[in-house]
Amino acid sequence: MIPVPFDYQRPSTVDEAVRALSEAGEDGKVLAGGQSLIPMLRLRLSTPGALIDLGGITQLRGIRQDGDDLLIGAMTPHADVLASPLVRRYVPLLARATATVADRQVRHLGTIGGSLAHADPAGDLPAVAVALDATMRIVGPEGRRDVPAADFFVDYLTTALGPADVLVGVRFPAHEGWGSHYEKFQRMAQAWALVGVAAAVRRENGTIVEARVALTNMGPVPVRARAVELALTGAPATADAVGSAAGSAGEGTRPTSDLTASAAYRSHLATVLTGRAVSAAAGIG
Repeated sequence: MIPVPFDYQRPSTVDEAVRALSEAGEDGKVLAGGQSLIPMLRLRLSTPGALIDLGGITQLRGIRQDGDDLLIGAMTPHADVLASPLVRRYVPLLARATATVADRQVRHLGTIGGSLAHADPAGDLPAVAVALDATMRIVGPEGRRDVPAADFFVDYLTTALGPADVLVGVRFPAHEGWGSHYEKFQRMAQAWALVGVAAAVRRENGTIVEARVALTNMGPVPVRARAVELALTGAPATADAVGSAAGSAGEGTRPTSDLTASAAYRSHLATVLTGRAVSAAAGIG
């Protein structure tokens, strides 16, 4: 199909992008890589009157240390995130999850900010952001603000971004020395996750002293598996302890039933995949 007619703008600064979105109002849409938006435009699932392309804003690309955190520009392609020694060292869970995003071609065009702002519950990176307490840096008509990942994802395909807001970066606290793993189940290669689990574990002397676990596609937004984290904290790093904790993975979730899987099947997957992800992160068997 062919998209509906729209005005196209390619600003060179964040301020220009915010101004263009303000002028477009509810009719404006941001293009930040296009790997999700362009198919929606072609199918007319999205019909903006104005498309604001962020590809010309070079300041939105790049990865750098900022104190104890890692700051990643929103227009940084997945491939750059995956290749970054800084990401692999300080936020290894992000690197692991990024490696599972679609295919090589998509990872060279799609961006971390585009993926997060799209807020598809089956997307891999939102769960990582929630698990690691990432912070979204946003610029809008009222200036700059930082929004915790837990508050950024509001509902299905809905975020805390206002009509004229631009996501300019993502701040990840460093998790150097943590074990991490991202485990997901999909019907075929490059498909969206039926369920995914982002897990990061810090262990000392055979004991799990801290754990962070978040679930993909177990509700309209990524879900932090608090019951699992609580059960793991202070537990021995053993298969039995992990298996017992993983049994709580479904608590507080709202999985849906659709053509690909029932809610009950997704709940089963959450338990199984949580056990696998935590075991891998903790270095168990």
